[in-house]
Amino acid sequence: MPELPDLQVFSYNLDKRLKGKTIAGIALGNSKKLNVSKHKLQEAIEQQKLEKVYRKGKELYFQFANGNLLALHLMLNGELHLSDADTSFKYTIIQLLFTDGTILTLTDFRGLAKATLNPAEGDIPDATEVNYEVLKELTSTKKAAIKNLLLDQQYIGGIGNAYADEILWEAGISPFSIAKMIPDHKLKDLAKSIKAVLANAEKQILKTHPDIISGEVRDFLKIHSPKKTHSPSGIPIKIQKTGARKTYYTEEQELFN
Repeated sequence: MPELPDLQVFSYNLDKRLKGKTIAGIALGNSKKLNVSKHKLQEAIEQQKLEKVYRKGKELYFQFANGNLLALHLMLNGELHLSDADTSFKYTIIQLLFTDGTILTLTDFRGLAKATLNPAEGDIPDATEVNYEVLKELTSTKKAAIKNLLLDQQYIGGIGNAYADEILWEAGISPFSIAKMIPDHKLKDLAKSIKAVLANAEKQILKTHPDIISGEVRDFLKIHSPKKTHSPSGIPIKIQKTGARKTYYTEEQELFN
């Protein structure tokens, strides 16, 4: 599943490739994955210039000259494809056809990816904006495990499973720690870790896959990797599976409970 750093790079590359182009038409492969009718979407964005592509939380936002926004959520297996011809793709969710012949296609073999016209505004902080004060307020009364809290998109936007593990390892906090039991000095470490891990990941992805608009890059991760058995400091990596989710951690991380 693409996570925040992947999506951030996708947004850079899509903005670079598509900014200033005008929508000529829309094709839907699965109308159930759109929050409005095809007709309403056409009225909203056809013949409109794309002003900007950016990431918000786990979605990619396409901002048009008339003020309308189209959000694409790739979910677990969504993929984006840019083509210069009328190419047919399997498992299409939506296609945006531009007047110069460029086509952006969102596909998902599981059919979970979705498109939303003018998503509701919210005041949930993006992970890149989270600081100590935000974490202090968020955790002060929460009995949930800190990893679960970081993953909850109702509280913080953008952090996924792999990066939650990386962030908590960098901060030296066990993913199973009770949120409200984490002391202030470790919350400060966590705030720094969130920013550092996400910024470094974005840098690594741009370095090795500068034009990427789909997929995920994980080979530089220090902890959340099935190919690695020990942390950079030589401590064995443990894995705990909860449902379909795997948590990677080490004994270096302090447990607060």
